[in-house]
Amino acid sequence: MEGRSLTLPSISKARDYVKKRFTEIGLKPIEQQFDVRVGGQADPLKGINYIATIAGKTKAAKYIVITAHYDHLGGVRNGEVFNGADDNASGTAALFAIASYFKKHQPEHSLIFVALDVEERGLVGARYFVANPPVAKESIVLNVNMDMIGRNDKNELYAAGAFSYPHLKPTLEKVQVKAGVKLILGHDDPKLGMGDWTNQSDQAAFHAAKIPFIYFGVEDHKDYHKSTDDFAGIQPEFYVMAVETILAALATFDEELK
Repeated sequence: MEGRSLTLPSISKARDYVKKRFTEIGLKPIEQQFDVRVGGQADPLKGINYIATIAGKTKAAKYIVITAHYDHLGGVRNGEVFNGADDNASGTAALFAIASYFKKHQPEHSLIFVALDVEERGLVGARYFVANPPVAKESIVLNVNMDMIGRNDKNELYAAGAFSYPHLKPTLEKVQVKAGVKLILGHDDPKLGMGDWTNQSDQAAFHAAKIPFIYFGVEDHKDYHKSTDDFAGIQPEFYVMAVETILAALATFDEELK
């Protein structure tokens, strides 16, 4: 897929795959198209978010939005493809796995799953979604974003966001106790400077709109934004436990949030 960039025709393969996976789960993804201005291009290019919804049982009028960006850096440089296996095929695959679970186990809240486009060029897809949500913005009680969750040599998965939204902290602390990975709450204090991840992935668009968020991710590894971010670097045992931990957090938030 040549790095999943909207500037290349091969992005159509990634988009077809996203649609296929949602459809296989039994969901009907809606395309949310938006214009993207790219330097050197006379006309704007089309970005596409894919949105799929599962209706809730008892709190159907309230929504939890679950996000992961499917784009990457794009291109073939010196014969090397930037595949972006961890960044962010890992989050996108988790999005499908979690959607599949809740399709079989109906949640209390309604869930909106969004495969976001153009994160790597300034969170464009996320900003467009938040500006043009399919439901009333006031009805969104939480955003859970996943970006790079497929590998960590220390068995560490971070959950950022409770610093700004402390009412979410008790739920995460419950999940910490049973998590198969070392779930750490942090990377969300402004005093950390660049170590504060609040605005470093798609959750930033939700935070700017005062929508509470939790961002799950790992610290940068040696292959971050390099051609070596390939499937071979994914750590299957860690990855499965990370996704199970995120799913446990979502299930607990679904149960506890009003």
